[in-house]
Amino acid sequence: MRRARWRRCAIAGLLALAGLAPTGTLRAEYGDVIINKRSDQEGVRPVVFPHWFHRIRYRCKVCHQELGFKMRAGANDVLMTDIIDGKFCGMCHNHQIAWGPDRCELCHSGLPGLPSGIVGGAQTSGPGRW
Repeated sequence: MRRARWRRCAIAGLLALAGLAPTGTLRAEYGDVIINKRSDQEGVRPVVFPHWFHRIRYRCKVCHQELGFKMRAGANDVLMTDIIDGKFCGMCHNHQIAWGPDRCELCHSGLPGLPSGIVGGAQTSGPGRW
């Protein structure tokens, strides 16, 4: 019994040192895209999209050409109905490649009132200005 408890504590400590343990407070990291075009009005938390997490796994063209995302933050009009219908994020977040759209809290994880934009990035000009 003591040995099992010690192992759990050791694993938790190693995960904490590696930065993999949940901290209890979610926050956006550098390069994340905050999407709050309608979230606050709809009564849900803003989306925190981990752009670099996706970028290190997929080439730009996968999302920006094949899935139809415009190359400017704020220029896309993505609705949950689109995602549920398998468009945009829903092409991969379909319960087969990645979790499905019923796991709301995994994407809608930003603090209410968080402004749209790229965390740590410079604001762009043009049609995608947020």
